[in-house]
Amino acid sequence: MGILPRIANRVAVGGLMLATVASAAAQQPDGANRFLRQYCLDCHAGQDAAGNLDLTRLPAELEEEDVEPTWVRIYDRVQAGEMPPAEVEPPPPVAREDFLRSTESRLVAHQRHRDAQLGRVRGRRLTNLQLERSLHDLLGIDIPLRDQMSAEARTAGFTTVADGQAMSHFQLEQHVTVVDAALDEAFRRVASGPDEWERLLPAGKLVRRRARSRTREPELIDGHAVTWSSRLIYYGRLPSTTARQSGWYRFTVKARALKPPPDRGVWCTVRSGKCVSSAPLLGWVGAFEAQPELREVTFEAWLNAGDMLEIRPGDATLKMARFQGGQVGTGEGGPQNVPGVAIESIRMARFHRHAADRHVQRLLFAELPVHRGQQPNVLALESSDPRDDAERLVGDFATRAFRRPVAPSVAAPFVALAHRSLDHGTDLASALRVAYRAILCSPRFLYFYEQPGRLDDHAIATRLSYLLWNRPPDRELLELADAGRLDEPTAIRGQVERLLQHRHGREFVVDLAAQWLDLSLIDFTEPDRKLYPGFDAIVQQSMLDETHRYLQTMLDNDLGVELLIDSDFTFLNSRLARYYRIGSVQGDAVQKVRLEADDHRGGLITHGSILKVTANGTTTSPVIRGVWLSERLLGVEIPPPPANVPAIEPDIRGAKSIREMLAKHQADTSCASCHVKIDPPGFALENYDPSGRWRDRYFAAGRGRNRRGLPIDASFEMSDGRPFENLDEFRRLVLEDRSQLARNLAEKLLTYGTGAPIRFSDRRHVAEIVETAAATNYGLRSLLHAVTVSPIFLSK
Repeated sequence: MGILPRIANRVAVGGLMLATVASAAAQQPDGANRFLRQYCLDCHAGQDAAGNLDLTRLPAELEEEDVEPTWVRIYDRVQAGEMPPAEVEPPPPVAREDFLRSTESRLVAHQRHRDAQLGRVRGRRLTNLQLERSLHDLLGIDIPLRDQMSAEARTAGFTTVADGQAMSHFQLEQHVTVVDAALDEAFRRVASGPDEWERLLPAGKLVRRRARSRTREPELIDGHAVTWSSRLIYYGRLPSTTARQSGWYRFTVKARALKPPPDRGVWCTVRSGKCVSSAPLLGWVGAFEAQPELREVTFEAWLNAGDMLEIRPGDATLKMARFQGGQVGTGEGGPQNVPGVAIESIRMARFHRHAADRHVQRLLFAELPVHRGQQPNVLALESSDPRDDAERLVGDFATRAFRRPVAPSVAAPFVALAHRSLDHGTDLASALRVAYRAILCSPRFLYFYEQPGRLDDHAIATRLSYLLWNRPPDRELLELADAGRLDEPTAIRGQVERLLQHRHGREFVVDLAAQWLDLSLIDFTEPDRKLYPGFDAIVQQSMLDETHRYLQTMLDNDLGVELLIDSDFTFLNSRLARYYRIGSVQGDAVQKVRLEADDHRGGLITHGSILKVTANGTTTSPVIRGVWLSERLLGVEIPPPPANVPAIEPDIRGAKSIREMLAKHQADTSCASCHVKIDPPGFALENYDPSGRWRDRYFAAGRGRNRRGLPIDASFEMSDGRPFENLDEFRRLVLEDRSQLARNLAEKLLTYGTGAPIRFSDRRHVAEIVETAAATNYGLRSLLHAVTVSPIFLSK
């Protein structure tokens, strides 16, 4: 039976189906309506409509929430040749192009009309990270604030997206609490005077107080504080490093290795916490590889009052000492012939990371003299005209907080608060604090101030600064905005270069990767150490260092997007190289390493950090990794699975392979359209276990120590039918179209930087960005420059 007779049968059975489609598509041009009637209705009508897409119930009007995305999906499926399906007679090219052209025109016109009234981005506010750094810059403080904020939702992969940024009464109350904490710290810094100090802790101060006691502090051996390799928790804690006040501390450690393995040093961890069973969690401070020769290493860490350091051998592959009763007696570790670390001294210094006290004072009170009271944290300002000084200082603070010049009418309510406080007998410093608090709780501070259409110079300055630094624009950006000189591409390019070269610019790839690549979730799971021995905290941190350094190198040298998929180098230290089974790497510094074919590494997709965040710690799933790789790097959007399809759980017994279990999904027509895209990248990475190591076989329970399970088969075929046998062939096929990778990365940068996901009407501008960057082989820096001068980035 042909297409038209089948349609006629459906109309006969379903009454007015055809008329319904014609009515629903009334806003569609005649050619597009004809296309839907002739080529789509046969499969997409009634309660049994394919893919749950019933065209008889789909309005042509685009105002309803779910209608526009459905039309976009129809457009994409027709453009990709997926609709009508292959087994059906294809439409003539002219009809297909006419449908695509008319549908595109209608969607673009609708979205741009809405943007002209409301803008692409609506109600975007500062993220937790941006709020913390904004308060740091405004007040000159350095205390952690994000730990007082609730977790943020991520929309389209990012916390910066306005559509996912709720603001409840609870969050408003939380914001006020954070603002109060920031102001308290700034005023304390001015009122209390200098609180920085330094002291030397020789080995005798680091060890246990009573040599004969059994405890978890180091023991004194030959003038050094010694801790042996062991799995005993808190062994190596150093009570003499306990912080009396919360703050930033710098520790310079002089140490050497004892009894190191013959081919390497002793990798040690430095962590902080209470180091008692009632507070079991320890924070990461750093790691170093102790050598037989004495060396000096420096670490900086925030310590809460009562926290101390724990320094110990932390390499999980070292031989471990055993101690009875959960404590260590003097002389018990040495005879066991295990590696250890010997500390000669630690220089401990309290310092401030952001600004000196004098700078904090200028940020709050400008040039007004400050007199500290006899009581702690009490200060008085010397002013001949408190009302005039209050008006001036509040106006200046509002200008900095709101990231643009402030009209007198905007500043007036805050000035009135300060004046009212003065009228009630409050001192000037306290009156200013009341006004500053109100400013920092104002929507003009918390939200981005942008008007529909092209951004003004101050909004451009703000977008650039929060994209690259996640903090407010600095003086140079604001001065350019004040002069109206930020609306030219050359000026924007110059500022992007300056911001990237600044010390804050090194935070860009770290902040971006935390969300784009889910690296902020790397602690979410931990590989089973019985199944995947050798994994430890040092390996995990080294994996993060590898990825951050790799991305920074791509940015610094404008390297092409193909490095996301394949490369002949990476960045390793000796511990991670050994974990990857790559030799000839010495030292604890992350360094560039050339890769060989049998290293099974190359490209971001083979980084341990990526492989770990895409696994659950026990097993791997081609579905999870396939969806992640498709959406984060390949630019293939995967819709959520149908509600009635159960998830696939790998058979941990090893009796069945994941490939055998996925075959059922591939055979189901409701699943196959997505799995044809998901499965290829997922299977291509199946040789990597949940801890990021290469493997040739799955583990199988109950088969002895080696647990040799089924062999891994990484072969599959791409969604267009091109086959591959292994990861190398998969990478080659992906890199045949590098523009797709560039388009995806440009979209991620735009979503992250503007606060709105890419919509249908943005696609032309994204294509222009990609075309511009093609001249540099789609270099990361070139893409970033093209993004920041694009109409999408420069419009609300």
